[in-house]
Amino acid sequence: MIQRRLIPTYIFLIIVAFFSVFPFYWMISAATNTTFDVANGKITFGGELLTNFQNLLANYDLWRAMGNSFLYAVVQTLLAIVICSLAGFGFELYHDKWKDRLFSVLLLAMMIPQVATMIPLFKMLSSMKLLNSVWGFILPSLSTPFLIMLFRQNSRNFPVDTMEAARIDGLNEFQIFYRMYMPMMKATYAAAGVITFMNAWNSYLWPKVIMTMPEAQTMPMLIANMSGGYTTDYGMLMVGVLFCSVPTMVVFFILQKQFAEGITGAVK
Repeated sequence: MIQRRLIPTYIFLIIVAFFSVFPFYWMISAATNTTFDVANGKITFGGELLTNFQNLLANYDLWRAMGNSFLYAVVQTLLAIVICSLAGFGFELYHDKWKDRLFSVLLLAMMIPQVATMIPLFKMLSSMKLLNSVWGFILPSLSTPFLIMLFRQNSRNFPVDTMEAARIDGLNEFQIFYRMYMPMMKATYAAAGVITFMNAWNSYLWPKVIMTMPEAQTMPMLIANMSGGYTTDYGMLMVGVLFCSVPTMVVFFILQKQFAEGITGAVK
């Protein structure tokens, strides 16, 4: 039996859960209705999902945009977590009088807004002929101060005695990193992977700058184009938003336990 003193708490949690889930429910229900029904506030499910999906395929290159987003997000995630974990590993487990000063400079970089660096980055990548390419998308985000800080903070729980024992057994530094550090820091890798994948998948401003050809557009750019005309087909738009939302939700739900452990600094 639920204690009476907990009833207000449960009521509050139910209300909060309702407001949290309702936008997702409305997105799904809107994807099954016509524009007229959505504009009139209909929140029940309709029978227009297939029609809206067919209209989306007929008017926009959905699969190309999905493929581009997956390619950019996966490549950026894999390379970023390897590079940032190497940096965090080095900053925490190796000793040098200049490393703290260098790390302070990296943290200062977090205070620079992204828009302040877009024009120089665009000119640099344009001169390197990397526009409309996966490298143009991922290079500015391969090494982020936040991920380096995350790996450095969690590396404080890594047993240093294990490194000394490994060196005695004949392992070099890269073997220690690959065979010992990476398996022990799986939770941190999962958390960094979730964060990086979501940021890359949902990125809009930088791809809008660097991707000048329609063939290179991502899902957020596709959805922005769908709502940029004189009239908006809200049913079709919500189908596009649904396709854009599902991958990040799947990644988070699969790795949510490891994500929580990684954020709290767990080391296996």
